[in-house]
Amino acid sequence: MDNLTHGLVGALIGQAGLKRKTGLAMPALIVGANLPDVDAACFFWLDGVEHLGFRRGITHGPIAWVLLPLVLAGLLWGYDRWQAGRGKRPEKRLPVSFKWLYLLSFIACLTHPALDWLNVYGIRLLEPFSSRWFYGDVLFIIDVWLWLLLGGATWLSLRREKRGGEWQRPARIAIAVGLAYIGMNAGITAAREGAAIASPTGSETVIASPVPFDPFGREMIRGGNGLYTLDDGRTLPGVPLDRCDLEQARAGNAGIDAFLFWARTPLIEPRADGSLWLRDARFYDPRAGDRFSVRLPPGTCPGVRTEPGSGASG
Repeated sequence: MDNLTHGLVGALIGQAGLKRKTGLAMPALIVGANLPDVDAACFFWLDGVEHLGFRRGITHGPIAWVLLPLVLAGLLWGYDRWQAGRGKRPEKRLPVSFKWLYLLSFIACLTHPALDWLNVYGIRLLEPFSSRWFYGDVLFIIDVWLWLLLGGATWLSLRREKRGGEWQRPARIAIAVGLAYIGMNAGITAAREGAAIASPTGSETVIASPVPFDPFGREMIRGGNGLYTLDDGRTLPGVPLDRCDLEQARAGNAGIDAFLFWARTPLIEPRADGSLWLRDARFYDPRAGDRFSVRLPPGTCPGVRTEPGSGASG
């Protein structure tokens, strides 16, 4: 999910009462809920689409669940000591407990992979022990209804706290409603995938992909071998994967290797200029240009040619 959602979940957990356990609890919860996304630093050293094979991996797996909260708790505890040593520690701050800082950071950190699992992008939950991708297909990566629920409840809770009222209840109710909302969406996805019928491209893969703004809507993706049909009847342009030597292509190109490692529904799009591009049916949008795509070297698909205004031919 997006970082605003992660941060709001951390804040809401704090407003549900856990922030009273120790000083600096809210930074531990909010930062901890976003901490696995430290892997975004890979954009500084990886080129093109190579980040696709790195993100949502090692920093989202079991070892990181233990070590990242330990680092965060240590930094917050040290910060509190540093302020105290210089006489700058706020008087209203609760006593800081390293044990509680670590526990809250750990809880917040666990919410991150749980939320990331909910969308079609995927997450490698067992990295580095296994590089298998896991997909929930439950929520769109940015869910405005969750924003409203979590953000509104956090604001109401903080407002009540400031006025001396009962401030934990709004957060607890919002957590329960949020879990029910996620459960409802999981049921919708399961029902849509279970009711899916075979398409002209087959049904080796069936994905009910959540869409923006409409929690009841799903874009159905059906097919296999690089050929996919959407629920509106469109067949995405593609070349059968078994007609191409993708292993050779990925062996000589780090971008292609990373893309195929990440791709769940890979397809090869032929273009009028004769080039072939790797794309993923989950994120296929002609208006998006070459985002989530990588060009294949000439000769990857022997005998395949393209003509203006047509698809692939051979």
